[in-house]
Amino acid sequence: MTADDSFGRLDDDDFPAYTMGRAAELLGTTQSFLRAIGEHRLITPLRSAGGHRRYSRYQLRTAARARELVDQGTPVEAACRIVILEDQLDEAQRINAEHRRAAEPVNRATAA
Repeated sequence: MTADDSFGRLDDDDFPAYTMGRAAELLGTTQSFLRAIGEHRLITPLRSAGGHRRYSRYQLRTAARARELVDQGTPVEAACRIVILEDQLDEAQRINAEHRRAAEPVNRATAA
């Protein structure tokens, strides 16, 4: 990978650019919190060649949502489940909207 390739990846939300220590620092949490949400399958960090956990910006946003719930008193396991369900609902709503948009021309044609 060249330097140009590396810089281009910095805009990629899924590129695992953050070490566990840096991720914890950015989130204002502990490394054990990141391990815990990984154990509850909220996020699965990629591993470097040396086996170290690496996190993407998308994963950090997901972890931040879980941390907000935990800070409000929700147990980690429940917070992870809530975030997973929220993501599933968002995806279902996106798919439904796509289906509605795809059906609009058919509905207009039959109404005319």
